Amino acid sequence: MEENNIAVGLDIGTTKIVAMVGRQDAYGKIEVLGTGKAKSLGVHRGVVNNITQTIQSIQQAVDEAESASNKKIETVVVGIAGQHIRSLHHSDYITRANSEKVIDEDDIERLVNQVYKLVMLPGEEIIHVLPQDFKVDGQAEIKTPIGMYGGRLEANFHVVVGQVSSIRNIGRCIKSAGLELGSITLEPLASSDAVLSQEEKEAGVALIDIGGGTTDLAIFKDGIIRHTAVISFGGNVITEDIKEGCSIIEKQAELLKTKFGSAWPGENKDNEIVSIPGLRGRDPKEITLKNLSKIIHARVIEIVEQVFLEIKNYGHEESKKKLIAGIVLTGGGAQLKHIKQLVEYITGMDTRIGYPNEHLASNSDPELSSPQFATVIGLLMKGIDDNKKKSRIEKQEEVKSKTSRAETLKKKSIFDKWGEKFREFLDNAE
Repeated sequence: MEENNIAVGLDIGTTKIVAMVGRQDAYGKIEVLGTGKAKSLGVHRGVVNNITQTIQSIQQAVDEAESASNKKIETVVVGIAGQHIRSLHHSDYITRANSEKVIDEDDIERLVNQVYKLVMLPGEEIIHVLPQDFKVDGQAEIKTPIGMYGGRLEANFHVVVGQVSSIRNIGRCIKSAGLELGSITLEPLASSDAVLSQEEKEAGVALIDIGGGTTDLAIFKDGIIRHTAVISFGGNVITEDIKEGCSIIEKQAELLKTKFGSAWPGENKDNEIVSIPGLRGRDPKEITLKNLSKIIHARVIEIVEQVFLEIKNYGHEESKKKLIAGIVLTGGGAQLKHIKQLVEYITGMDTRIGYPNEHLASNSDPELSSPQFATVIGLLMKGIDDNKKKSRIEKQEEVKSKTSRAETLKKKSIFDKWGEKFREFLDNAE
């Protein structure tokens, strides 16, 4: 599986489950070897609510990806979202035993591991601990303290927390589908890796990923993640409204939304009409595109306003926290016509649609650069990155094979440790 650094991303979404096999080419771009897609039936608002159906959908997507890529899939990197995700800010410090030695990765790891021990609410677990900025002996706003002298190392952290049972259920589905869980990543973080440029992250940007069941938000400023949130509705509620409002079945509502839908009712003339075949022997229904757009418009406004509230909570109006690069929309919902204009109108912020093509090899299938694949491409990138870290550690191990095993174990990355803790935790849960 390790040949040429092959990795697999698995996006367990509310509407679809996608498995993507890929590797890095000579130019550092992502070469996608195969993709598998299955309808997601056992997931509601980003949370697994039917284990059996989810396992079947995962297996279907993985089988498809295996036959497309001719590779055996064993380990996958999985994304996690859902309404149970919340984030908080936390500050912590360590006192170093020897301030004559420079600060190294081990010190930062010690500090991060200390945060992982934070006591959470019952039934919650820490998913990510992301350092924001450091203080060394009271000197503030240090981005990377490695190589500096100091006795007291302090940091502000962005801590992402999720429900233990939901994480456990995902782990259970992966295991039962005959796969191994490489690591778990927050979905908005994966999407942001795929669609945002480093300049945007520096300037300040809000990534809004509109999925089927949830809308995820990640805010970056000065190159660091500052705020994350998951809003518990997405494109599916729009379909639901069309279904109710036009008295048609879900399949037709979804087609209407994707083919004729627009988030801006003013664009449609009064006489534009779509005819929908009736159910078994009933007369066809006629629906005006203006009405369709009105229904969509009302729902999209609601979603965008919820997200905008989170952006306000972050405090984007303060000059230090200003989001100069504005908003980037991605996910399946970003394909809705005129959604960019509506978001700009509501928020007054510059907006663009984020396509995950920046990191893809030039000969990739154009379909893959659709916003709906942003998360899975981000997860694939994370998998490739994890493999690199692993091989770097293994190389260090070879070089240092004369030193004791304890030394090399120290060098394991935080994520590997977390992955191990997590797998132990799953095994105990069985």
